Amino acid sequence: MPRYALKVEYHGAPFAGWQRQKDQPSVQGGIEAALAKLEPGSHTIAAAGRTDAGVHATGQVAHCDLAQDWEPFRLSEALNYHLKPAPVAIVDCARVDDDWHARFTAIERRYLFKLATRRAPLTLDDGLMWQVRHPLDVHAMQAGAKQLLGRHDFTTFRSSICQADSPVRTLDELRVEEHPASHGQIFHFHVRARSFLHNQVRSFVGTLERVGAGAWHLDDVGAALAAKDRAACGPVCPPQGLYLAAVSYPSDPFS
Repeated sequence: MPRYALKVEYHGAPFAGWQRQKDQPSVQGGIEAALAKLEPGSHTIAAAGRTDAGVHATGQVAHCDLAQDWEPFRLSEALNYHLKPAPVAIVDCARVDDDWHARFTAIERRYLFKLATRRAPLTLDDGLMWQVRHPLDVHAMQAGAKQLLGRHDFTTFRSSICQADSPVRTLDELRVEEHPASHGQIFHFHVRARSFLHNQVRSFVGTLERVGAGAWHLDDVGAALAAKDRAACGPVCPPQGLYLAAVSYPSDPFS
């Protein structure tokens, strides 16, 4: 059966997350239903990462196996037709080898988190950013982020229901940028690693927000990491500012 890689973009607000649910809408379930319109029967797709409820994606990658030998552009167009009106789009599609796997072949994942500081409600970016009402110190957050880089036991920064076998991960990038804003401040948190623990990125951002607000000292970040205790983590920020931005492979299937 031919195997296809799909690059997927979605707005996470209407979904209970990526993973198929029995009684709630999911991104996976929506794409599998669209595939069934093209080739009747049950379909199971695999993704590079299972995003939580409310989390968005601009570069999620999944793969599917089909009976028919589809031209990739035609397959993406047909899927997009059947995905309407759900806020999900197949932005690229490619034929891949039979042993290629969206999750297990991946060598890196990149996340982006968007945060806005302003007192007035968000309008254009409502649901697409985390809003806090107080200003933040970008330099303090950048200094705090540097303490988390490298290979560590990230028990403090993973969910209590995380199913990963080990809390040890290598964090390759945690970069905080401030962007121009007509009102308040806008921050982008760029996070890169081979793999992540459940709620790890949101735990990082929630902790760094406390540093930027002055509620945490820089030393508190290192102490929280060293504690290897979930109770030492800062507040976990909400999902609406988080985006799965890109997934990398030894060879780009979409090039």
